Amino acid sequence: MKYDYLIVGAGLFGSVFAYEASKKGKKCLVIDKRPHIGGNIYTENIEGINVHKYGAHIFHTSDKKIWDYVNQFAQFNRYTNSPVARYKNEVYNLPFNMNTFNKLWEVFTPKEAKSKIAEELSDVHIEEPKNLEEQAIKLVGKTIYEKLVKGYTEKQWGMKATELPPFIIKRLPVRFTYDNNYFNDAYQGIPIGGYTQIIEKMLANCEVRLNCDFFENRAELETLADKIIFTGQIDKFYNYRFGELEYRSVRFETEVLDTDNFQGNAVVNYTEYEVPYTRIIEHKHFEFGTQPKTVISREYSDKWTTEKEPYYPINNDRNNELYKKYAELAAGEKNLIFGGRLGQYKYYDMHVVIAEALKLCEKEL
Repeated sequence: MKYDYLIVGAGLFGSVFAYEASKKGKKCLVIDKRPHIGGNIYTENIEGINVHKYGAHIFHTSDKKIWDYVNQFAQFNRYTNSPVARYKNEVYNLPFNMNTFNKLWEVFTPKEAKSKIAEELSDVHIEEPKNLEEQAIKLVGKTIYEKLVKGYTEKQWGMKATELPPFIIKRLPVRFTYDNNYFNDAYQGIPIGGYTQIIEKMLANCEVRLNCDFFENRAELETLADKIIFTGQIDKFYNYRFGELEYRSVRFETEVLDTDNFQGNAVVNYTEYEVPYTRIIEHKHFEFGTQPKTVISREYSDKWTTEKEPYYPINNDRNNELYKKYAELAAGEKNLIFGGRLGQYKYYDMHVVIAEALKLCEKEL
C-alpha cells in the first residue's frame, strides 16, 4: 500500500485527522470532489473580504483545549455573534432577550416580560407539545412565534411547523437580560484572514488531490491505502442499500455591491415566509472590514436531491432508524472509519467536529 490513510473529504474532520496522523509519521492521501480544500468552512477572498462560501461559520466553544488547538493555526478576533431578525419592516434582536421584548411589548424589566409571555399563554393549554408550533408557543408565546419563529422555520425545513417534531426548537435561547450574544460559550471569534488558512496548515504535510470524486475513482482509490477515513455520505458509500437518508440543502446567491456597508450586521434573518431567503450574510462584518465595497450572500433553504449538496441531516425517527442500519454495517468494517457530519449523519458545530476527530486520533493513532 502506498499510503497509511486515504482521507475522503478535505473538510475539518478529515483535515484534523490528517494533521495528527502526519505528525505521527503516517502517510496520508486527502481527496475532495470540490476544487478547493476546507469543505464547508472554505473562505474565498473577494474584494479583500473573506467570504464564507457555504454560509456563516462562527467558531465558539467552552472547551479551552479545543480553543487552544484551533488557535495554533490562526489568530482569532473578538467577533461576537449577534444576529438580528427582520420581520416586514421591523427589526428584532436575537436570541430572544430583553431588547426583543422591549421592542415587541415596550416592557423594560424581566418581570414585565415574563408576565407578558404568561399572559399570552393563559388561554393556551399545551401539556406535552406534539409538534414544533406547540413547543415554540409554550416557550415564548404567540407573538414571538408568529413573527420570529414560524415563517423562518417553515422556510428552513420546507415543512409546516405543525408537521415538524418539537425537539428541533427545544433549545431555543430565551434570555431575560439585555445581552445580544447568541452563544453562551467562553470562547468565540473568527480567524483573521479566514478559515482556509487553517486547513492549509493542517494539510501541509499530506498529499492532496482536488476535483477527485471518490465514487468515480473508487476501484483505484481503495487499493492505495491501508485504511480509509470517509467523511462523505454513509448511505451513498453503501450504494443506498437500505434507502436514502434525507437532508436539507442550501443555495447561495452571492454578489459584490458598490457600497461600504449594506445591512450593518454580519447576519440578518428574514423571518416572514413570503421572503424566499432565510438570511443575508454580509461577510466583511465578521472581520470588522472597512473595504470600499461589500459582499453579501442570500441564503435559500432548498429541497435536497442526490444531485445537490447535503447540509442538514433531518434527524427524525425514520431517518435515525435508517442510519442505525448503516451504522451497523460500518461497525463491522476493519479498515474503514466514518466521521464528520455526513459520515455520522449528525449536525455538528465546528468545535464538536474537532473534538470528535481528536477522539478518533487518540483511539486510532
